[in-house]
Amino acid sequence: MSEPDAKRGTAVWVSRAGLNQLIANLKAQGYQVVGPRIADGAIVYDAIEGISDLPSGWTEQQEAGTYRLRRRDDDALFGYNLGPQSWKKFLHPPLLRFFAAERNNGELRILPSTEPAPRYALLGVRACELAAIQVLDRVFLKDAFVEPNYASRRRDLVVIAVQCTRAAPTCFCRSMGTGPAVRSGFDVALTELGEGFVAQAGTERGEQLLGSVERAPADEELIRQAQEAVEQAAAQMVRRIETQDLARRLQEALESPHWDDVARRCLACGNCTMVCPTCFCTTVEDTSNVRGNRAERWRKWDSCFTESFSYIHGGSVRTSVRSRYRQWLTHKLSWWVDQFDMFGCVGCGRCITWCPAGIDLTQEVSKLVASG
Repeated sequence: MSEPDAKRGTAVWVSRAGLNQLIANLKAQGYQVVGPRIADGAIVYDAIEGISDLPSGWTEQQEAGTYRLRRRDDDALFGYNLGPQSWKKFLHPPLLRFFAAERNNGELRILPSTEPAPRYALLGVRACELAAIQVLDRVFLKDAFVEPNYASRRRDLVVIAVQCTRAAPTCFCRSMGTGPAVRSGFDVALTELGEGFVAQAGTERGEQLLGSVERAPADEELIRQAQEAVEQAAAQMVRRIETQDLARRLQEALESPHWDDVARRCLACGNCTMVCPTCFCTTVEDTSNVRGNRAERWRKWDSCFTESFSYIHGGSVRTSVRSRYRQWLTHKLSWWVDQFDMFGCVGCGRCITWCPAGIDLTQEVSKLVASG
């Protein structure tokens, strides 16, 4: 296991039955356990009751514009990489009602949303996804203003991470410095080996969770196998982004003709922003019923690829696909560094897989900085 983890607690061996008990214990404490399961031809994140809901024996085939489930030759529970969803949907939901207003006999009442924030326990969080949550924390919790809805969901969050033991062809987290090894931001980290897991606590709460299930000390051989499994995933990565001085080099490429080449292929569908674990842009929409006596205000995910996103008095600022793609990519890998002192990309590769035109972020960045 990585050095920062070792400082927290010793590695232990937890069987599948132990993991099942851990899930049951979290549910008994009032947590909604969310983990990977198969739905609609993909591995998605949704509520689970136990390990029987996990995608046992399944993995996926990914490439630019391609995603297909396929069977493994074993029954690994976490033998996949990433599906179309990220944990963002639970911390920064795609739809959120702010309040409702009702008019009755001339009296106007404002009805705030009083639903308590759900208590989530996230199971199966990868290293790049932990980095993405840290990016959202930086935006919503550590800037001048705290976003209260995010803060309420984040406050009591339990994170059970899983080490990657394989890499998809679209992964490039190694070059972004965000994986594949899980190093921080978790309560418990698991490395799947055969019919069990090398587990390690990252917080006091994680120690309590592991202490509530049957476990045994992990010997040196198991720890060595766990380390080698993660190193194997790192060695499998074929895509990368050269991050050295990247923010400045992209700014120098703002007038590159390559933006036109990308624009000819880009459909401006917004898929990349919807699957991205760090994109956080929203819009606010007011709705009313047909009787006109009730109105609601909702926050919804939005995408900088829509022309209306940049609408101000007089019209939209970014009317071309070229300008919108450039805004998205340079914000993610350049202006974000100026604003938040970190990249807005964690190298998960989702934008590559789920782009219907097969546009590869790593290739486009390489060509842009070369042309700048």
